[in-house]
Formats: sequence, structure tokens, C-alpha cells
Amino acid sequence: MNSSRQLRSSLARQTQALILAGGRGARLKMLTDWRAKPAVPFGGQFQVIDFALSNCLHSDVRRIAVLTQYKSHSLLRHLMLGWNRLNSEYGGLLDLIPAQQWLEDETWYQGTADAIYQSLDIIESHDHKYFLVLAGDQIYTMDYGVMLDAHAGGRADITVACNKVRLAEADQFGVMEIGHGQRVVGFEEKPANPKPMPDDPGHALVSMGIYVFSADYLRRTLKRDAADDTSSHDFGNDVIPYAVRSGHNVQAVLLEQASPGRPYWRDVGTLDALFKANLELLTDDPVLDLYNRKWPIFTRLHQSPPAKFCSGGAGRGCSISSSAVSIGCVVTDSVLHQVMLGSDCRVDSGCRLEQVVALPNCHIEEGCRLTGVLVDNGCQIPSGTIIGEDRSYDEARFHVTEDGVVVVNREMLGQKHRYQPVDPPHLSGLH
Repeated sequence: MNSSRQLRSSLARQTQALILAGGRGARLKMLTDWRAKPAVPFGGQFQVIDFALSNCLHSDVRRIAVLTQYKSHSLLRHLMLGWNRLNSEYGGLLDLIPAQQWLEDETWYQGTADAIYQSLDIIESHDHKYFLVLAGDQIYTMDYGVMLDAHAGGRADITVACNKVRLAEADQFGVMEIGHGQRVVGFEEKPANPKPMPDDPGHALVSMGIYVFSADYLRRTLKRDAADDTSSHDFGNDVIPYAVRSGHNVQAVLLEQASPGRPYWRDVGTLDALFKANLELLTDDPVLDLYNRKWPIFTRLHQSPPAKFCSGGAGRGCSISSSAVSIGCVVTDSVLHQVMLGSDCRVDSGCRLEQVVALPNCHIEEGCRLTGVLVDNGCQIPSGTIIGEDRSYDEARFHVTEDGVVVVNREMLGQKHRYQPVDPPHLSGLH
């Protein structure tokens, strides 16, 4: 092991990751009616939070606390059944911290900073020199060791991960200005007129919502922010801008400096963004390579048989192109093009699916035609159903996004819409 890697490993052992996983993700609409945004399925067999957790493992950060709040049952189930191996196989500690109302306060978390402030008594029970604050609702790959190295080397109070985005999209993020030595000299949260990068007028540099704090500084700044009645108690709105204005040492690390491959970061905060990010994985050379053995994405393993493709006889069979079919799926005599099937889905004979993302445990019965459709988990699409060919018909029955994606869930189909785990039915009673 070289000296740089040894240093990063040493820094990682002095670090606790705090994953903020309490948000509803209201822009995902019906997909977050009964689950938190970090628990939304992605890429066939993963959940969104798996990416932050996998990055922690690859970065040698073994002490991880997940802070939850909104509709956290399915998320907690996923973590307990799939990620407890942190405590056994990896010699780490996964701590689950649900929201808790203090005796003198009847409110839940008021913002991202308030979530950590209300949990300080639990977090500080372990002695750490650095805290790595992560959003649990983004899709990206990143070596946090690079951030820790830059933070310690620059003796920073805060280090912020940042990425370039198109100027037209920058008003949805915290826009940063960088001075000498990658010090942050300006920060505006969701400005109406974002400032472009000096050497790239078509792009702006934005915060990824990923931070490293020195422990003493985090404690002091959270207490100061909690006492400020004018604050919304949010890192992007309040804590980071205050630190920059006050001349504190806020450093920046670009994603391209810390990416294990081609830089990739997606905030799948809308239905269109989630749909598009799934279909991006189906291209011949996707930026996010889920097959990268040097940086695999870990998740909870499902005990299901291999995917199977069935033919009903001579001259019949399946035609599958630019698609991904997860474990436990069965496809019979159907045509699939640009389709992402989650685990344990069934597609019966005579179906034609194009640009379809089906979350786990869906059943698409025979003779269906689906085009540009996002199907929530557990849906049973009745035989002969046609979706995505008649906009007015789709709008009357389902939800159609700005980009024209048709979103379907069980309630829209008249099926009982209740919490349903993503376990295969034959195993759900064994847990």
C-alpha cells in the first residue's frame, strides 16, 4: 500500500459518515407515497441509498449512521436485512437513527443541519475527528478518501464536493465560486441567475450536498445555527453560506478529482430524471458502469432463481435489445427494447415493451403494449392493456410527466395499494 493510500485509510478510520435519508422526495409524487426517496428502486435490483453506502465501503469508511424520518419502514427493512453485514463482514458499525422529538420541542427535523443537531448526543457517543455528511438520495460513485485527504491537508473547517452542470440547470443547486487553492469564496443556494464558471461560461459549479466537517467545527456551527431563529437549519441554505461569508476555511473538491471512473452524478429527484437515469444504463457505453468490478455497487441479495426467457413453440420466442432483466424475472414470447425490469417481474406472451422501467415484482399480462412507461413495484398490468400510445387516454387513467412518461401504480389500476416489500413472494414470509 502506497503512502497516499495509507493516509486516506487512516483518515477514513477517524471518520463517521452521516447519511441523510429522511426526505420524502415530493417531486417523485406517487413513488414516495409510502417510502422515502432513498428507498426508491433503481437500476433493476438496487435502491438509491445503496450508492452512498457502497461508496463508503470502497472508501474504507466503516462507521456509518443513517438518519431517517419520512415513511422509513421499507428503507429500514432494506438496511437491516441487506446492510447488517457491515457489522460482521467488514468490521464496521451501521447505526440507524430514526427522527426523535425532544421533550422541549414538538417538531421533527426542520432541515438537514437540524437533523444532525438533534442526533448529536448519539453521534458523539463515538469519538471521531471528521464527519462525512452525505445525501442518501443521489446516484453517483465517489472516493470519499480524496475529500478527506484534501480536507486534512488544507486544514479546512468544511470541504464541499462539487460538480459542473449546465448553466440552465444550475438554479436548482447551490452555486459555488472557487478562488485560489480551491477555497470557496462564494456560495448561493438556488440563485435565479447562477454565475457561470470563469473558464466555462456554459456551465456552473454546484454543490453536490456532500460535505466533510472537522468534528469540533461541526459541533460549534450546529449549536450556533440552532440558536438562530432566522435560520431554516439547512446546510445549503444556511450553514455553508454563513461559513463562506464569515471567512471560515471552506474548501472544494471536484467530482472529477474523486471519481473512480468517468464522473457521474444524478439527482433523481423527479419522475423524468429517475426514468431517464434508468434508461441511460441501457446504452452501449453508459457513464455509470454497474459492471465495473473495481467499484461494484452492493445491495441486499434476493434469493431468486436466474432470469428466464421462454418460447411458446416453433417460430416464437423473445426479442430482447438494449435491455436489462434482473434476477427472478420470467419473460415469455415478447419483444423488449430499452427495458429495465426489476427483480421478480413477469412478462407474459405477446407483449411489446419499449422504453419501459418496471420496478420489482410487476406482472405484465399477455398482449400488453407499453411505450414510455414507468411502472411502480407490485403492479399487475391486465391482459391487452395499451399504455403510451394515446396521450389523452393515458392522462385520464394514469399520471403523465412533463416529458411524456406515463407513470402507473397499483392505485391507478384499481389494485390494493399497500406497503409491499420487494422480497419475492415465496420468501416474504420467512423474514
